[in-house]
Amino acid sequence: MVSLVPIARPPAPTAAPKPSKPLLRRATLSGTIRKAEDAELDSNFLSAPPSPSKRARVSFNPNVEEKVMEPYQVKGRSLESVRLEIRSSIEAHLKGDSEGYDVIKEVFSPHRGDDEDEDSEGDKRVDMKTYLLALTSYTSLLNKGCSGLVKAILACEWMGRDESFVKAYVHFLGSLTSAHGAYVGMVLGMLVGQFYGVRLSSGRLAGCPDLNRDQLSSRVHVALKYLLRLIPSASSTLSPILAAKFPYAEESKKLQITYIQNLLRLSEYAPELKSDILALITDRLVKIDVQMQVDLDDLDDDVAAAIVQAISLNPSQNQEVDGDDSDSDADSVTSDEGVNSDTKRVKELQGNVEKMDAILDLLFTIYSPHFEDPNSAEAASTFETLLGHFTNIILPTYRSRHTQFLLFHFAQTAEHLVDQFAGTCVQLAFQSGRPAVLKQSSAAYLASFVARGAHVQPHVVRTVFELIGSNLDHIRAENEVTCRGPDLKRYSTFYAMTQALLYIFCFRWRDLITSSDISEEDDPAAFVTQDLNWTPGIKETLSRTIYSKLNPLKICSPPIVAEFAKIARHLRFIYVYPLLESNKRVRLSQFSSGHGNGALRDTGNEGNSESWHQLDAYFPFDPYQLPVSRRWVENDYVQWKGVPGLHEEEGDEDESGEEEDEEEVDLDDDTATDADDDE
Repeated sequence: MVSLVPIARPPAPTAAPKPSKPLLRRATLSGTIRKAEDAELDSNFLSAPPSPSKRARVSFNPNVEEKVMEPYQVKGRSLESVRLEIRSSIEAHLKGDSEGYDVIKEVFSPHRGDDEDEDSEGDKRVDMKTYLLALTSYTSLLNKGCSGLVKAILACEWMGRDESFVKAYVHFLGSLTSAHGAYVGMVLGMLVGQFYGVRLSSGRLAGCPDLNRDQLSSRVHVALKYLLRLIPSASSTLSPILAAKFPYAEESKKLQITYIQNLLRLSEYAPELKSDILALITDRLVKIDVQMQVDLDDLDDDVAAAIVQAISLNPSQNQEVDGDDSDSDADSVTSDEGVNSDTKRVKELQGNVEKMDAILDLLFTIYSPHFEDPNSAEAASTFETLLGHFTNIILPTYRSRHTQFLLFHFAQTAEHLVDQFAGTCVQLAFQSGRPAVLKQSSAAYLASFVARGAHVQPHVVRTVFELIGSNLDHIRAENEVTCRGPDLKRYSTFYAMTQALLYIFCFRWRDLITSSDISEEDDPAAFVTQDLNWTPGIKETLSRTIYSKLNPLKICSPPIVAEFAKIARHLRFIYVYPLLESNKRVRLSQFSSGHGNGALRDTGNEGNSESWHQLDAYFPFDPYQLPVSRRWVENDYVQWKGVPGLHEEEGDEDESGEEEDEEEVDLDDDTATDADDDE
């Protein structure tokens, strides 16, 4: 953990030493195997006695009459006779005679509907259960030569059958995976395949009680929970299966949400997988986020705004994921799929926006209870998880637009979390050995968080400003002597950090003032005309930086430089217009050490364009646009607040011709590439 100031934390608990493994314990293919009792099976899980030749006697209470149970039989055949049939059929199959083996496979094949009457269907149900109980005794014989039978059993309709059959089925899965580790992945894959959403028809089997989707889904999780407790090593097999079966980004909102909800439910009884599951969800969410932003950037601004507005006007439809018809996400844009390709594209984009909105809203809801007490150990642990996702998943993804707001929101639940997130960004921005593009991105996150965070206190703003300033002095002192002129590739971190300071100044200049004779509330006009007392050192730091040979105002994004110049002149902080005029005669191409500079910039420009050698105005916490999940961050956000009297002073001098609002530094999501760094 990194913070701006040291934070006292309790010592980490020492891990208990692992007991040594018994030397004479039998090894298995699937790792450590627990007994059924240790896996917390229901007492009624075994629907038949282990051996039909042993009679169970109920003789616990002397006052109760003894009762002898009859051997388990079905259609006049004992379970023992079915076991003998199975054993002989499997042994014959392994020798090349598969007639009996194929008969057993046929027992588990799907029924043919009208070809079978109700009585024959009932007989088949009984046969399936009987054969399943018998096969459980001979799972050790089901090696890879019997994989066809195993696949038939895994593909049978089991979820919607009566409770005794489901218990017998799950017990069979446990026995099979305990005996053959090679089947663990196949069994887990079958169960995870139900995470996309079970069919309602699976709970409407003939002769069985009707079940709803929640009941069917619960049976899948009961089976998974049993297997994970019976075979603890199965968790390591399950994790890559969860990633491999995660829905593709273009899949429907309903399917995505259903899969994620099942993953979160799995994490409740498999805490060892929780970290992997949350990281997986974040990774796939970022991919959807990137694609959505690319598509929005390709559209006309008015069309993109209309899509967001359409979702805002009907948020209830956006949140419904359980209905049978909830896959038609983009009906509000158009109901005619065949109009033209542009209309279809808009419809698909609206579906992606709704999908992203729904997933983020779900994640905010999931994480929120952990921060009810932001000073708790639970909150600290959860925030560490989020920081890990930020460092390893979100930060390296330049086009991410909304996923990072999980950090933005939860970091502001307590001052020490604000400090922790800002400190992490500072460390990442100046850590030697990191690619230049990641340092620049870290600087952008730091600046955007400090500038936009409503709960970022003024002393944090000043601390961050001073930290960046001292690092800029260090980089400048090391490079100024040999510097020929502005060069984005060679001094990329220096320019990214300078741009961060300019951006923070534009939004939080009030927090950099230590005292004033007239308050802004009492007399706004007089407030900005008085001599303001600034935090010691910041004016000198910025002056040294701006007027250095590295010439950052030529490299930093022109809209941000223009905004800073206007505000700094109006507040009589620093006057940079003569430098801006002289910079108009500077050609960056003559100083550039190469085109592949790895900077955060617009890759759509030609290599000879000046903008190719300048930083992009990338600030990842620009206004949140998703209409439903926006509710989580509305109170966390600093909106742009104009400078008193600046509009009147500008008059016709506004050379940029743009309004003074936050859209001057809109996010541009072009992908950056790695490059050499300045250290």
